[in-house]
Amino acid sequence: MDMIPQNYYTEAAEYIRSKMPHTAKIAIILGSGLGELGEKIEERTIIPYTEIPHFASSTAIGHKGNFIIGKLGGKWVIAMQGRFHFYEGYPMEIVTFPVRVMKLLGVEILFVSNAAGGINPNFHVGDLMMIRDHINQMPNPLIGPNNDDFGVRFPDMSKAYDRELMAAAEAIAQKEGIELKKGVYVGLTGPSYETPAEYRFYQLGGGDAIGMSTVPEVIVARHAGIRVFGISVITNEGWHFDGNYTNDAQEVIDAANAAGERMATLFLGLIAHIE
Repeated sequence: MDMIPQNYYTEAAEYIRSKMPHTAKIAIILGSGLGELGEKIEERTIIPYTEIPHFASSTAIGHKGNFIIGKLGGKWVIAMQGRFHFYEGYPMEIVTFPVRVMKLLGVEILFVSNAAGGINPNFHVGDLMMIRDHINQMPNPLIGPNNDDFGVRFPDMSKAYDRELMAAAEAIAQKEGIELKKGVYVGLTGPSYETPAEYRFYQLGGGDAIGMSTVPEVIVARHAGIRVFGISVITNEGWHFDGNYTNDAQEVIDAANAAGERMATLFLGLIAHIE
């Protein structure tokens, strides 16, 4: 249930705006191990989450906890180095709080990224998967009284991930020689990694990759009329379990970091494409 007063959103947005050298219509949420893309932002203004009114703190491994405003690909962007997760104990209105603040800051397009386990047998560690759709297995962040200041009671999710941006990303990947998979992201609460039976279950249900984030942000972004483009870095292969296989958090971070350059190339190309 959304119990956050409207003035909390506006106070956070006003504080960030007071530090912004320029407006930005593009925002990026950088997930596990992917925060280094933020280091490529030029003319940076860095605002720690701890300084922003009503913002939570990011406790997840690989999440730096900074709000960055600067230039990427020649355009002004907002980037979040780290996100908030339901498994950290935050309610959904806190998990998605930054997305609504971004809306008040004038954001029109949101890039989301994450580290995910591959459940498609054709996916391997290091692959980039463009998210074409998702399966939500978390509490829906819009449960409770509708916030009419942001969107309608029953938002359409038939095109949750922007088709024009997906087509542009495929063209950029082909031009740059980047292999880009496409698939369905399954969002679970975590924090325990999935069992072999759960991997098989969600694979049979149409999932290609699985993780513990992103979906709540996408739902709230679409509720607010923000266009969304999503990428998962496949950081482990959950579709096979031999006798010695284990899921390890540090290995996930390392695999995500290794994909950083390809992710940056793709994002830079997309940003340049946006008018």
